[in-house]
Amino acid sequence: MNSLDATIRNNKTKGELSIIRKEGNVPAIVYGGKDNNENISISKKTLKSLVEKDNFYSNIISLNINGKSQNVLPREVIYHILSDEPIHVDFQRVVPGVKIRIDVPVQFINQEKSPGLKKGGVLNIVRRKVELRCPSEKIPESLIIDLDGVDIGESFKISSIKLEQDVVPTIQGRDFVIATLAAPTVMKEPEKPAEAEAAAEGANAAPAEGGDKPAEGDKPAESDKKEAAPAEKK
Repeated sequence: MNSLDATIRNNKTKGELSIIRKEGNVPAIVYGGKDNNENISISKKTLKSLVEKDNFYSNIISLNINGKSQNVLPREVIYHILSDEPIHVDFQRVVPGVKIRIDVPVQFINQEKSPGLKKGGVLNIVRRKVELRCPSEKIPESLIIDLDGVDIGESFKISSIKLEQDVVPTIQGRDFVIATLAAPTVMKEPEKPAEAEAAAEGANAAPAEGGDKPAEGDKPAESDKKEAAPAEKK
């Protein structure tokens, strides 16, 4: 579990929010549960290091607000339209027993032990994240798929991943595919039959010198190309 320090903010104007951001911090809000919403600010540098992780949105964070700790989940990060820097964050309190919807990343391990990948097979990832419905205290950081011994033609469905009790995918009624190990996409061009090669060589061969070219005398004369002019009437 990652930890993050925060301080209470009491700003009331946009100008005060700008000052918070210029000082290297990001305004945020904490909501959920029986407690009131809390307006806080956190270090932008620390936040950016956490956002870069694939499991940022599915990883519970221990948020320390003025010395008091509480578990929260990042729910939304808002970015500046031009600079792409984070300018606001929403955190939801983790309340035991309360179920939430959350996207959990899929992680593949033991690629080096897959005979299919060694043969040049391609891992076709259909879903990089799977939406789950689960109690907030049972959120998996990632869904693990083990490629040890996996050969070309095999596939992974949601049923192949072991989930804890009360943790279920939001897609119900079908065993959807997460990834497949497909054959190589680049195939060797089949060899041409000997007869086809011989025909192709004959068609591309240059004509023999002299024999196949029309002789100069064979060319039609210019007078042959035009009809004779009618005789002038007297």
